[in-house]
Amino acid sequence: MPERRLFLKSDSETRFIRLRPASQALAIGGTTLVIGWTIIATAVLLMDSIGSGSVRDQAARQQATYEARLNVLASARDARAAEAHAAQERFNLALSEVSAMQERLLASEDRRRELETGIEVIQSTLRRTMQERDSARQEAEQLVAAAAGEARPDQVTGADAQELAATVAFLTDALKDTAGQREMIAEAAQATKSQADDLALELRLIEERNDRIFGQLEEAVAVSLEPLDEMFRAAGLPPDRIIEEVRRGYSGQGGPLMPISMSTKGSAPEPDALRANDILRRLDEMNLYRIAAEKAPFDTPVKAAFRFTSGFGYRRDPKGAGTRMHQGTDFASAHGTPIYATGDGTVIHAGWQGGYGRMVKIRHSFGIETLYAHLSQIRVNVGDRVSRGERIGDMGSSGRSTGTHLHYEVRVNGTATNPMTYIRAARDVF
Repeated sequence: MPERRLFLKSDSETRFIRLRPASQALAIGGTTLVIGWTIIATAVLLMDSIGSGSVRDQAARQQATYEARLNVLASARDARAAEAHAAQERFNLALSEVSAMQERLLASEDRRRELETGIEVIQSTLRRTMQERDSARQEAEQLVAAAAGEARPDQVTGADAQELAATVAFLTDALKDTAGQREMIAEAAQATKSQADDLALELRLIEERNDRIFGQLEEAVAVSLEPLDEMFRAAGLPPDRIIEEVRRGYSGQGGPLMPISMSTKGSAPEPDALRANDILRRLDEMNLYRIAAEKAPFDTPVKAAFRFTSGFGYRRDPKGAGTRMHQGTDFASAHGTPIYATGDGTVIHAGWQGGYGRMVKIRHSFGIETLYAHLSQIRVNVGDRVSRGERIGDMGSSGRSTGTHLHYEVRVNGTATNPMTYIRAARDVF
């Protein structure tokens, strides 16, 4: 690079700038660096744009997949709910039929007792009439024999003959009346026996119908109880302990249903009564399951369209703080999406809580607590009693958050558990 001079000429004078080899090398090097930096920056921007586009497409595909899966789950849930509603209607219909059948059975038993009493009265009357007939016949024979042996033809007066004839006529009429009454009583006894046979047939048909109805009821109760039992077991809640705890808490509300007693003679319960009492016991158990299910968080806190952005477990911290334990599940949706309580309980916190931002905490039964964080608005106060499905706040991005979402936690006796365990456990029930 030889030394060069750059002349600058004006009207009055001429000047020049000397460009030494070092200056030329410095200028060329600076220009090269600027051009290289421009090329690299442009390439980086293009690659980032292409990469962000692929990430957005992937996120859109994942969102579409999640939405399709949620739609399938919602359809399955609606179908299960419809089946449960239909089963409940069938059960109510069968229960009403059982009540009507019990009334008819009691009425038929009353009629049978009345017929038995009538038959006994008729039989006693028949025996008494036959005894009176035999006594009258013996007395007539004795009178006839006495009249024939003691009175000679020359000693029988007209008055005695008339009296004897009147006595014989009276006895003859009495025998005829007794025979007529006997025939009437026999006919009544035959009719009563026929009616008793008809009642026995009707009672047997009722018993067979009872057996079919009880079988259907037992099957319906078993079908209804099985998914509830599996739901609690899948959530890690012992069904026996849960049922006993609910029974103790509701013992002052009337307790189980009163048992059916079909015995009218103070004897031991009949098999139908035992089966009915067992069905009522299992119905009471199903009612206790329903109460327990309302108290436990077997529901999703977001009803609108959403996608899961982070699950329960260890993950890379979104703020760049390394690998940390994530104690809940994140649901992402639009800002202001309604947030609902997942079970009956009492609000024990409603306000700002450090990195959780605006947060609501609800205490449920069985040592369970649920936590709803990063809300944009809180709609409940501390001490409020809320029910499952009641709106408690709106989705937001308050606290330590990278965007609009709900951080949802479930804690059992103070220990965080995977919320999806409860949501999946109730998927085929509610």
